[in-house]
Amino acid sequence: MLAPVDLKFGPTRLPERHFFLARDHNTLRFFPRNRSESPAAGPVPGLFDFPCALFVFHGTGMFCEKAIELIRELHRMSDGQLPAFNEDGLRQVLQEMEALYDQNQSDVNEAKAEGRSDLIASIKLRHCCLLRNQRCVTAYLYDRLLRIRALRWEYGSVLPANVRFHMCAEEVQWFSQYKKSLASFMRSLGGGEGLDITQDMKPPKSLYIEVRCLKDHGEFEIDDGTVILLKKNSQHFLPRWKCEQLIRQGVLEHVMS
Repeated sequence: MLAPVDLKFGPTRLPERHFFLARDHNTLRFFPRNRSESPAAGPVPGLFDFPCALFVFHGTGMFCEKAIELIRELHRMSDGQLPAFNEDGLRQVLQEMEALYDQNQSDVNEAKAEGRSDLIASIKLRHCCLLRNQRCVTAYLYDRLLRIRALRWEYGSVLPANVRFHMCAEEVQWFSQYKKSLASFMRSLGGGEGLDITQDMKPPKSLYIEVRCLKDHGEFEIDDGTVILLKKNSQHFLPRWKCEQLIRQGVLEHVMS
């Protein structure tokens, strides 16, 4: 018996007002609505029939769904936030890609050996799934690196423990290499004297600001040699550029007058 199926693949969808998709045992067939929704009207001329093994039907999932979920996971997080590295989701995507590749290799060999032209549509569809998964995985990993790079500018060379907890070992290694490269570049500026380009990310309205200490930090020396003891709940009037890093790290809080 033929059962209507909702086909949704990639960014495109068959226009529902013109066609509907039905399943006949192990084959998917397209039928025109304007002829009637009865399969007796016959399939749409010129459109392929696809083996049902290629699809997981709407309601139970589909190919590339795990890869798209990785992208949605990042999209749900606001800028500046780093979600936990989804190792399990990434592994499932790679396993799906491996299965698609193995099945395509088998069908390609069979199509060449036996002249099975009916397998071409299946091979092309699986190849599209492979490319889509590849793009999603690349976008997922690259977006995470951009977020980690931004964290270096926000928090400095030492990331909070809760941020590092969300990074995989390779990302921790990449962050270490990036901060070394950035430090080397900043030392080369200013005629060899160095320049911290991570300070004053926004033009300051004043050179000194009032800050409140949120936790015990110990002694803190400013440019003129004055040593200040940063104790919890103490307030100080300090040079802005000396405070910015500690504000980002949550040690100090800018007191707005």
